[in-house]
Amino acid sequence: MSVLDMFRLDGKVVIVTGASSGLGVAFAHGFAQAGADVVLGARRVEKLQAVADAVRTNGRQVLTVETDVADPEQCQRLVDAAMEKFGHVDVLVNNAGVGTAVPATKETPEQFRQVIDVNLNGCYWMAQACGRVMQPGSSIINISSILGITTGGLPQAAYSASKAGLGGLTRDLAQQWMGRKGIRVNALCPGFFASEMTDTYPDGYLDLALQRVPAGRTGDPHELAATAVWLASPAAGYVNGQMIPVDGGLTIA
Repeated sequence: MSVLDMFRLDGKVVIVTGASSGLGVAFAHGFAQAGADVVLGARRVEKLQAVADAVRTNGRQVLTVETDVADPEQCQRLVDAAMEKFGHVDVLVNNAGVGTAVPATKETPEQFRQVIDVNLNGCYWMAQACGRVMQPGSSIINISSILGITTGGLPQAAYSASKAGLGGLTRDLAQQWMGRKGIRVNALCPGFFASEMTDTYPDGYLDLALQRVPAGRTGDPHELAATAVWLASPAAGYVNGQMIPVDGGLTIA
């Protein structure tokens, strides 16, 4: 196998959660372009079909399943549907997430729990369901955030806590499953990428925040998707249990 061949995912099946918009769409396209068939999960099923139609232009098969990852039964249903159609699951991209910016003294228990239920618990339920059926050589990629490593200057306690929690989850599953199951588990920590969350930032915040980024710009979603394809591929076969920032250098500035 040549070096370039090591980045291909031909014949693989990839589940992407939170696939109805933003970075989830970029992940879906990226994996399809690398040769994989894609299973798309999200709550907004009406948007999933449009994403699926676009991904099919890459010549790959696509399955859509309405999924709220906060519900373990729906996570299992998504994996079951993938197994029924394709017979195997090789990669999970735990991308589903919600963000809030509520001052800590005003955030309600319900608001805090909702973020943890989706961003942290949902990743665990999806990993658990996939871990039961994945074969050696499979890969789980948790989408964390630089806010699990540093602060963004906004009141985002729930979001930051959920993303930091993914670090511990990633390391523990990597330790449990690499030797026993042959499943690698890693996390990507995106910096500032255009998404529904960045659309809600206060006026002027992003311009100010980018002053901390040595690259001087936001990331292109295709750059993050390409990193995920590498991390899922045989090219990253010796990478396990890592939190990998993709942030233009923000966390070193």
